Amino acid sequence: MDIIPISADSHITEPPECYIDNIDPKFRDRAPHLKRDEKRGDVYIIPGMDDRPVPMGLVAAAGKEPSTLRVGGSHFEDLYRSGWDPKFRLADQDKDGVGAEILYATVGMLICNHPDIDYRQACMEAYNRWLQGYCAEAPERLIGMGQAAIRNPADGIKELQAIKQMGFAGVMMSGQPGEADYDDPIYDPLWAAAVEMELPLAFHILTSQQDGFKTRGPKINAFQSIIRGCQDIMGMLIFSGVFERHPGLKVCCVEADAGWAPHYMYRMDHAYKRHRYWLKGQELQRLPSEYFAENIWLTFQDDWSAFKVKDLMNVRRLMWANDFPHSDATWPWSQELLEEHTKELSEVEKRWILRDNCAELFGLPTVAEMAKATAAH
Repeated sequence: MDIIPISADSHITEPPECYIDNIDPKFRDRAPHLKRDEKRGDVYIIPGMDDRPVPMGLVAAAGKEPSTLRVGGSHFEDLYRSGWDPKFRLADQDKDGVGAEILYATVGMLICNHPDIDYRQACMEAYNRWLQGYCAEAPERLIGMGQAAIRNPADGIKELQAIKQMGFAGVMMSGQPGEADYDDPIYDPLWAAAVEMELPLAFHILTSQQDGFKTRGPKINAFQSIIRGCQDIMGMLIFSGVFERHPGLKVCCVEADAGWAPHYMYRMDHAYKRHRYWLKGQELQRLPSEYFAENIWLTFQDDWSAFKVKDLMNVRRLMWANDFPHSDATWPWSQELLEEHTKELSEVEKRWILRDNCAELFGLPTVAEMAKATAAH
């Protein structure tokens, strides 16, 4: 393709020393760590969530034939080295034809759900220290998202300030804060701070517990519910008037696809117009769909339906991603896939979705600067 894409959602693979070497000493004896299991291969153990170890099998399964995918059985040294060694990352970007990646945590996704908020924050501060060093290898192409625990509004603002000072492009938010919930007005200072600091806030799949929601039927049916947590957060922010009070707030709904958005926007408008009175819904100055279209950015990988329904939502809020090195990744076939999926888009729409929307949101280097950085490496 003529356009060099930016992946709006890629990941690192936390190495064994990530947390142990960087965490507050008082938490070091129970820092997240890698353990070799004879049956399951290497797994990441998170004390306090011992019943939910993170197996390495799907963490770095990009490019593998579907029938070979396994949850366990993998060893860390056999994974893509670029997941934790930045010296190898640019070669994997080039192999996929990608100019830069927005980088999110992997083990950190599960840590977002840790019940001990102090421990959660200590882990995220440790991860941010490690990630800062990783991204320093090629800051024009390795674009880090710092993690924030959000113990309460005041501490959350301090986390955002630290993340900004460390040079990260945005914040990977915990799906659930330690105090109240994000629809509570006590978080207005946090939203205001994010706007002032020009920090996009991202809510990634699997970072929010879905209380009381259990998938029925075969295990594979659970895959359909993964996006539910992100949808709930988007609706909560809209219906509670967060975007009305903070019109400059920029929120990313990450790895939850995008083809569903037009119906979701309609559904919100229908609920607001028809049912807000008996449901005691908050009065808004605009329709819910208008806030969605203006304040929420969506990332997706091979969701071809998103391209088909682009005109039913804001095309300037769509951002393609390759999800490398996870099992859902389009790497190393992204170029072929995009050539097929984008063939009905105009050249302008391709540039928006594959590159410009992401670059503008995160304040990334210009195309010329990125090309220069690519050539230099």
